Parts: sequence; structure tokens; C-alpha cells
Amino acid sequence: MRVEILIYPGFDELDAIAPFEVLQQARKRGAAFETRMVSLEGAGEVRAANGLWVRAEKKLSENGAPGLVIVPGGGWGARSRQGAWAEAQRPEAPAAIRKVHQDGAMVAAVCTGAMLLAAAGLLRGRRATTHHDALEELRAEGAEIVEARVVDDGEILTAGGVSSGLDMGLWLVERFAGTDVARQVEATLEYQRRGPIWRRPARAAAGSDGG
Repeated sequence: MRVEILIYPGFDELDAIAPFEVLQQARKRGAAFETRMVSLEGAGEVRAANGLWVRAEKKLSENGAPGLVIVPGGGWGARSRQGAWAEAQRPEAPAAIRKVHQDGAMVAAVCTGAMLLAAAGLLRGRRATTHHDALEELRAEGAEIVEARVVDDGEILTAGGVSSGLDMGLWLVERFAGTDVARQVEATLEYQRRGPIWRRPARAAAGSDGG
């Protein structure tokens, strides 16, 4: 599965890097994940919320829709001039997320990346979660809030605040590469998954895995 993590100015570092490391660790154990950082502008450096510069390798969907796009959050509660809130105020990011989903990609969000999915119109009537500070705003966007660390609603997944990107990454490994690989990665990272995972019932989710 080709996975693209969409980074933008002001994204939270851990939101993006936690799932990246989990999926890369799974790849070392034979899981079929090919994970890259991408941006809307293409290859180049992007400055994250806490000052870390991260290089995007390519433009989002440069080689066609990937199997999965992961959207980090950052800066939402503070209404930062750069971050998820700023990206939601302009049309480019929500439109790109909406299109890549229409083109067949699964879409996942960590923390307030969920608000970008909501801005793209993907969460109305869907079960979802986000950072606790933004839950009411997400509810106002029409999402059905679930009290869980990770919410897997088929082809759309969301996770709670910041460090929950580790849990979402491990859940993706379990879902697509199996429990044994997920446990091996968990042991390597010396991290124990926290909180519940909500998953759409199997009958309702049948045929929705895509990618």
C-alpha cells in the first residue's frame, strides 16, 4: 500500500512522524507499506509547528491516488497563522483531500487533521474523533463523535490528540498486516497502545477497505 502523509506549514511534528515511524517499522518486518511525506506544492522543505523542517518528497497524488493519505493536525486551538486552522480557511487543502478520497484513497487524520477532513466535507454523518479541544467544533461540522482513541469508519479513520498517531499507526498495521506484526512493532517502540479503538461493524464495512 502506498501511503502519503500530507504535510503543510505549521503541522504538528508528532502527528506526522508517529505514524510514519510505525509504518516504516512494519515495512522492515515485511508489511507492504510504502510511506512518504508529501505536500500540495511538491518536493521541498516544510516547517512544522515546533520548528522542525521536514522534506516533502513529492506532491500529493503525483503518481495517482495512493492507497492511504494521512493528514496531521496542528495549531487549531490557537488559531495559528500556520497549521490546520489556517489550511482549513483556504480552499486548496480541503479540495485536494476531497479529490484524493473521490479518486479512491482511504483518508486518515491525526488530532485536528480531522478538522481538515471536515472542511473537505468528508465527516458529515460519519463517526469520528479529534483532539479534545476541537470535539465540539467537529460535532458542529456534522460528525458523530465517538469516545475512542482511534475511530475506523471504513475508508475514513480519525485519531485523538497528538500521540494517538502511534495508536492509529499500529491499528493500520494490525488491519493490513496482521496482529503479529503490530505487536512486533509495538515491542520495538516500547509503546503500549492506549484507549479503545472503534471500528465500523464488519457487515457495514464490507468492501470499504480499498487501496
